[in-house]
Amino acid sequence: MSTVQTSAGGVGAFIKRLHFYIGLFVGPFIFLAALTGTIYVLTPQLEQAIYQQELTGVTEGTVKPLSEQIAAAQSRVPASLEIKSVRPAPELGQTTRVLFNDPELDRYRARTVFVDPVTLDVKGELASYGTSGVLPLRIAIDFLHTDLLLGPIGRYYSELAASWMWVAALGGVFLWWQQRRTFHRPAKAGSFAQTRSRHAKVAIWISLGLLFFSATGLTWSKWAGGNISEWRQSIGWVTPSVSRDLAEHHHGEDHVQHANMTHGPSHNMLTMFNGVEQAARQFGIDAGKIEIVPSHQSGKAWVVQEIDRSWPTQVDSVAIDPASMSVIAHANFKDFPLVAKLIRWGIDAHMGILFGLPNQLLLAAFGVALCSVIIWGYRMWWKRRPMIVNSSATLSETWLKLSLIMKVVSLIVALLLGLALPLMGCSLLIFCVIDIIRWRWMNNILQSV
Repeated sequence: MSTVQTSAGGVGAFIKRLHFYIGLFVGPFIFLAALTGTIYVLTPQLEQAIYQQELTGVTEGTVKPLSEQIAAAQSRVPASLEIKSVRPAPELGQTTRVLFNDPELDRYRARTVFVDPVTLDVKGELASYGTSGVLPLRIAIDFLHTDLLLGPIGRYYSELAASWMWVAALGGVFLWWQQRRTFHRPAKAGSFAQTRSRHAKVAIWISLGLLFFSATGLTWSKWAGGNISEWRQSIGWVTPSVSRDLAEHHHGEDHVQHANMTHGPSHNMLTMFNGVEQAARQFGIDAGKIEIVPSHQSGKAWVVQEIDRSWPTQVDSVAIDPASMSVIAHANFKDFPLVAKLIRWGIDAHMGILFGLPNQLLLAAFGVALCSVIIWGYRMWWKRRPMIVNSSATLSETWLKLSLIMKVVSLIVALLLGLALPLMGCSLLIFCVIDIIRWRWMNNILQSV
C-alpha cells in the first residue's frame, strides 16, 4: 500500500470518528434547532388566523392622517410610555401598528397597539418582536428555536449546533465519497445497510443547506456572532445604514422635541409623523411596509425605513431632519455592496421570508430531512453499539496514526476554529477528554484480559 493511500485512510478514519462524535453529542442540539426552526417557518399563516382581530381593518373608506391613528393608539396606553416606532397600514384591510417601549417587557419586545386606519378603532394590543413584527405565538417559537426559552444561557445550544453543523456536513460528504460505491448495493429492509444508505443519501442532498444554515445561524450567535461582526467590520462587509446626526445649529430645537416625546407627544409632535412620512415618500421610499422611528435624543434625526424583506427586497432607509423635513442621509438597497446584499438575502431566506410560501415549504422540507438524517444516525449507532463500545478505535488513536504534517495541520485548524467559534473549541476539548478516558479504559480492559 502506498504512503498516499495510507495517509488517506488515516484521515478517513479520523474524520469518521469525529463525525461520529458530532452526531452522538451535538446531534440532539442540531435536531432541536431543525425541529423548532421548521415549526417557526410553518406558522406565519397560523399567526394571521389567530390574530385576525388585531391585524384586520375595514376595506373601504378614507385613511385618516397618521397623527390621528397614533393619538387613538395612545389613548389605550399610559401617557408615560415612549413611542418606539410606527408602522402605517400597508393597504386597506390591514391595521397600523404603533409600537411603545414598555419597561414591563424585555428590550426585544414592544407593546404594540393596532389601529384601523379608516375608523380609528383600536383593534387590540399585543407584544411584537423584530423587524418582521412577529406576535406572541411566533415570539415563543422564535425564542424556543434560539434559546429553548432558557434565556441567555440557552443561546449556547443553538450556537453549538450551528458551530458543528458545517463540520458534520463536510465530514459526511468526505465519508460518502470514500465509500460511495457501497451505497449502490441492494440492502435488506430494516437493515443497518439500508439505514446507513438513507442517512448518507439524504445528507448529501441537503449538505449545501447545512452549510448555508450553519453560516447564517452563526451570525445570530453570541460568541461566534460577535467575532463574525468584528471580522465583517474589519474587511468592510457591513450593511450600509443612515447617519442620524443633525447639524449643530439644530440641537436646541431638537432638545425641545425630545422633551415632548419623553413626556407624551403633543399634537404638534404627532403631526410630525405626517410630515416625516410625506417627506420620505417624496424622496422615493415607496414600499408598502415602512417603519417610522422618531428621535428621542437631542441632535438626532428621524428615520423612515422600508421593512419589506420579501422578493424583490425593499429595505431602503432615509434620515429626516424634523425641523426642516429634509432628508439628510439615505441608504438604498440597490447601492449596497454585493456581499451586503447576499448577507441580507441569506438571513431572510433562513427565516423563510425572502420568497414567501415557497421559501417556507423549502425550509420545512429541509428541516424534516435533517431531523430524519439525525434519527437514522442514532439508529445506526443503536444497531452497532456493541461493536462501537467494544472497539478500541478512538479519536485520539486515529489522530496519532496521522502523518506529522496532518497532525500539525489539524492542530492549527482546531486552534483557529476554536478561537473563531469558542463553543466549538470548548466542546472539542470535552470530546477529547471523553475520548482519552475511554481510550485508557479500553486499554486497561485489554491488558487485563
